Amino acid sequence: MEFSDRLLFWYDSHKRILPWRTSDDPYKVWISEVILQQTRIEQGMTYYSRFLDAFPDVTSLAAASEDEVLRLWQGLGYYSRARNLHQAAREIVKKQDKKFPESSKQWMRLKGVGPYTAAAVASIVFREPIPALDGNGYRVLSRVFGLSYNIDTAKGKTRFFQLATQLIDPKRPGDFNQALMDLGSMICKPFRPLCQKCPLNETCLAKQQNATHHYPVKNPKKAARERYFNYFKITTKDRQGNNIIYIKKRLENDIWKNMYDFPLLETSAEISTEKIFQHPWWLQLFPDDKAFLMLKQVRQRVHKLTHQTIHAKLFQVCADHEHTDLLNKKFIPVKIDQFEQMAKPRLIELLTRVQEK
Repeated sequence: MEFSDRLLFWYDSHKRILPWRTSDDPYKVWISEVILQQTRIEQGMTYYSRFLDAFPDVTSLAAASEDEVLRLWQGLGYYSRARNLHQAAREIVKKQDKKFPESSKQWMRLKGVGPYTAAAVASIVFREPIPALDGNGYRVLSRVFGLSYNIDTAKGKTRFFQLATQLIDPKRPGDFNQALMDLGSMICKPFRPLCQKCPLNETCLAKQQNATHHYPVKNPKKAARERYFNYFKITTKDRQGNNIIYIKKRLENDIWKNMYDFPLLETSAEISTEKIFQHPWWLQLFPDDKAFLMLKQVRQRVHKLTHQTIHAKLFQVCADHEHTDLLNKKFIPVKIDQFEQMAKPRLIELLTRVQEK
């Protein structure tokens, strides 16, 4: 049997039963592909269901505010995916009269849609015979064929794409791509692959050489950048006597853009409470001791992202309501229950959730 025959024979008996695989709706397949990037299937299924409940079609997604989309995406990470998805939905509704692209080239013209997502949707829904290679696909192909091309380079990606183009079954391109993904996830795992259960083990060069750990070849991981975040949950009373906190909207062009968090002082290393009182950032907000009544550290957490490790501390500050002019100019005063409904980084959610237990 040929490579694709063995792969599809295995897939027909062992494929994962997933909700988006029962539909040829391009919207549902597209949503699933975006959510599953850098996400485990188990976690992704929960978000997929919630997302479709809130936005059952492209029109409802396009009509939503960015805050609504980010709030629903909260905790999934890689928030640029949500922003790009939202913008692409608006492009489909306004510029394409709610008609979805059919070819991978057309899909890639949408905001944030890369080669993998474009090929996945085009092959699954519209039967375009184009490979959709993710980490699982690269791992399977590199091991079976003993390929040492670096998958982090343009040349390496091209070589793998050319090979997959020769292998793909033109009658079942979507199944071929999903079979590669399932085999890589379920059998040809990054560590301790289940080679004895693999339908391709008789011809797998990496297995024959006892060298599965050498594949795929990619660039070494960069050392994580260490960052130190000091958040301040500042509480006070408004003129009506309501309890409020101060927050800010992140406008920096980073992964948390347009989400909300607390006033933040980033330092080059850990900082003590005594040094906070002497810091220019603090003195701008509280120029004298009468402006605040109490400051204490209530929580700390190490939060790991792809290329950085954040050492976060959360401080509780009680501000004197008669000395909040500077705070009102610099930050946004909201009631606590309002903040609960706003899109916020996962780190903030974890810091406050642990605190409240």
